[in-house]
Amino acid sequence: MQVNSMNTGLSLHRLSGFLVLMLLALPLSAGVSVDGVRIWPAPDHTRLVLDVGETIEHNVFSLSGPSRLVIDLKNSRLKADFDSLDLSGSPIRRIRSAPRNGNDLRVVLDLHSDIKPRSFQLEPNHKYGHRLVVDLIQEDAGKARREAQPTVTQHSNDGKRDVVVVIDAGHGGEDPGAIGPRGTREKDVVLSMARTLADLIEKEPGYTARLTRTGDYYIDLRSRTILARKHNADLFVSVHADAFRTPQPSGASVFALSQRGATSETARWLAKSENRSDLIGGAGGVSLDGRDDMLAGVLLDLSMTASINSSLGVGSTILDQLGDVAKLHKKGVEQASFAVLKSPDIPSILVEAGFISNPREERNLSSSAYQRKLSQAVFRGIQDYFRKTPPPGTLLAWHKRNGNSQVSQYRVQRGDTLSGVARRMQTTVSELMQYNGLNNDRVMVGQTLQIPAS
Repeated sequence: MQVNSMNTGLSLHRLSGFLVLMLLALPLSAGVSVDGVRIWPAPDHTRLVLDVGETIEHNVFSLSGPSRLVIDLKNSRLKADFDSLDLSGSPIRRIRSAPRNGNDLRVVLDLHSDIKPRSFQLEPNHKYGHRLVVDLIQEDAGKARREAQPTVTQHSNDGKRDVVVVIDAGHGGEDPGAIGPRGTREKDVVLSMARTLADLIEKEPGYTARLTRTGDYYIDLRSRTILARKHNADLFVSVHADAFRTPQPSGASVFALSQRGATSETARWLAKSENRSDLIGGAGGVSLDGRDDMLAGVLLDLSMTASINSSLGVGSTILDQLGDVAKLHKKGVEQASFAVLKSPDIPSILVEAGFISNPREERNLSSSAYQRKLSQAVFRGIQDYFRKTPPPGTLLAWHKRNGNSQVSQYRVQRGDTLSGVARRMQTTVSELMQYNGLNNDRVMVGQTLQIPAS
């Protein structure tokens, strides 16, 4: 009996010791893991994204002399590799990390200069799980933005200014947009199309193009319309690629703002007094500053109505041109309450280039040749609209006022035919051949055609 009691006591002692060791190890194994890291430099901020296993308790603060940003993560362990990050184009010189207080993790960003931090967490989506986002907002953000977009477009006073078109590539950075069955990302397709469209517009006399984003980074929706206002845009074009839960839907679409969206935006602007001096801008714009609510509301409604009507007009001409190169999802311009369309004084449209969730259209959209065809169609639609209704004070309006509704020259683009140019310029093939001394109807890319006055 005595031996058995000793053996039993010894066994209990070993068991209790084992349980203590398990309890001590439990917090470490149950901690939140930091599984991945990504970085997205933008002109005025850099976004650092940490993939975390679940919602995480954290604290972020800045230090000076030297400049650093400290990210403390409660009950966490590091699995990601910070050394693999490309820090070029960001304010970060180096990233260090070490355990803290036993179970916590401290991440230190050594910076080139002081920044203003902002952090928030994102819920899982179709591509990523839980994420901790840390934005490093550069103190000289205004300078950085000016460097990314060299000039804010100024309207000239000689009555021959350019028509300004601001092109917005949707999504970007941490937001890939829709993803096709083969992994094609919407953000890549639309950035490529936006750049092509901007190039086409820039080469056309009487036009200037600006991009809301020039690389793979995210801009919030309101900032996109703010950029359009800063560039004194005559037209805002947001480029996207649609998706659906099944692969069958296909075709390109064009959207303008709905009346319901306009009503909610009117209320938002009137509710914020600081907006009134900024609204309604542009050439010959009307300020709401100092107006009573009733008059401000009337002026804003008039501006919204005019903007929507113009959006529907330009959207219709673009849809007509898209129908020549792609299947259309709907034959008419659709209307919705997209946030990027809610500028009260700038005609704004959203072009859905196709359904990236459709396998055939995904293949097309990933082709640079097809992207160019779509961009050319959008460009021709823009030309058609502004040729008929040029904004006051523009070179196009001057041409129309002086008996020439056409731009005096046209540069031949890839895919153009003489008959196509004649149709767009509202003339005939024979007139173009006679006016340009052509012996046949063949044209070459880059060739400049003189357009006869209508």
